[in-house]
Amino acid sequence: MSPVDRVTDVVESVKAYAVQETVGPARGAARWLAYGTLAALFMGTGVVFLGLAALRLSQDAGGTVLDGAWSFVHYLVAAVVLSVTVALALSRTSKKSLAKD
Repeated sequence: MSPVDRVTDVVESVKAYAVQETVGPARGAARWLAYGTLAALFMGTGVVFLGLAALRLSQDAGGTVLDGAWSFVHYLVAAVVLSVTVALALSRTSKKSLAKD
């Protein structure tokens, strides 16, 4: 094997190693980012619908008792429902790192 072949072999090995150590993890990160973005979009839409549902339920169940000056109570009920939902979601989150265990 000539010195030129050895140098070419070393260069090819370094290129293959660099691709293995950069492209593979980058693809994994891109996949993780895509799933996270999609999940955040769906979760955000669900939270908006939950807030609207809580507001409408409060308005329907409250009847005319909470009309006029007390109409803000419906929004407080919706805010409480959303706050409880956020607290529950945060309490269920346990992943501290993206690294695999």
